Amino acid sequence: MTATPARTTRDFVSRTVAAIPPSGIRRFFDIAATMQGVISLGVGEPDFVTPAPVIAAAKASLDKGRTGYTSNRGLAELRDRIAHETATRYGATYDPATEILVTTGVSEGFDLAIRATIDPGDEVIVPEPSYVCYPPCVALAGGVPIPVATSAADGFSVTARQVAAAITPRTKAIVLGYPNNPTGAAVPRDELAAIVRLAVDHDLLLISDEIYARLTYDGWIHACVAALPGARDRTILLNGFSKAYAMTGWRLGYACAPAHVIEAMMKVHQYGMLSAPTMAQHAAIEALDHGEADVQRMVAEYARRRSLIVACLNDLGLECSRPRGAFYAFPSIRRTGLTSDEFAERLLMEERVAVIPGPVFGAGGEGHVRMCYATSYDHLEEALDRISRFLGRVCP
Repeated sequence: MTATPARTTRDFVSRTVAAIPPSGIRRFFDIAATMQGVISLGVGEPDFVTPAPVIAAAKASLDKGRTGYTSNRGLAELRDRIAHETATRYGATYDPATEILVTTGVSEGFDLAIRATIDPGDEVIVPEPSYVCYPPCVALAGGVPIPVATSAADGFSVTARQVAAAITPRTKAIVLGYPNNPTGAAVPRDELAAIVRLAVDHDLLLISDEIYARLTYDGWIHACVAALPGARDRTILLNGFSKAYAMTGWRLGYACAPAHVIEAMMKVHQYGMLSAPTMAQHAAIEALDHGEADVQRMVAEYARRRSLIVACLNDLGLECSRPRGAFYAFPSIRRTGLTSDEFAERLLMEERVAVIPGPVFGAGGEGHVRMCYATSYDHLEEALDRISRFLGRVCP
């Protein structure tokens, strides 16, 4: 009797998804989680607990039985406060009824922005190093991410000249993520204004991720892209609560844009997410109403940690520019002779310090690693001691 050949199962995974690498941040986070005694300078998450009044507001909403869905757009009370915040703090005015969408984190907001605006084949300019989700989200929508490399010599700040050189007839949008993850770079107002003029001249969309807008140092004043002349009607402004209010796990962000763009984003949002977590929205209202003192306290502590890590890294010979915002240092590790991956892997295995290789954030990140200083001062001191010991072996 002839045996029937076993039937094989085809690979059901989308070719687009298969071509996208997994997050390099999560890879190192997962490895570190299996090891004892690791000091993590990897994941960009505040070590502060969400302020107590914000937690209390969420608990109160649960106690009052507010556990159902909200409007797809988000609570009207929260959208009112977001409109007030963007107008008074940044000079960007929006109608809370039609031009603001509450999202499940800024990452969802960025995904919605791309999927609602990008058609297959559209090119999207992405200055790099950049947050890891930007190019994959563009690719998942059928778009083509066009990297624009920035350099340490310029403080990793993109220029209008660099953006102009990347524009083609297929360009649809420019992504701006400043203050920047992973470098801490910020772009001067006049340079941002020049990029806006390019967008006007070429009729391009601007997608501005400003999640780190509140985390700036040395008197740097954040310039909101949507508030610049000519920008508002071609800008999707993204922001949220994770970083400034230590609310990463609450998963809450928002998008501001012209009504027809918000309506398009909401189509995707209502089918894929429906609405952001209800109790998190109540917590965010409290954060915007009464959280300013907590924000200032945390920013002051981040500034103290920044001074420590930048000074120590430079003293150790790992050249590091002074970040203008966010809570990341992006030192050069070229003097070690190691690649970024080799440096990160050896530092983790030999000294139990987790950092993220620069190329995770784009090819231009090679020769650098990202170190997050949103961890305690004591842990930073210990991590820097371990890095010094590691360098003593690698670069005797």
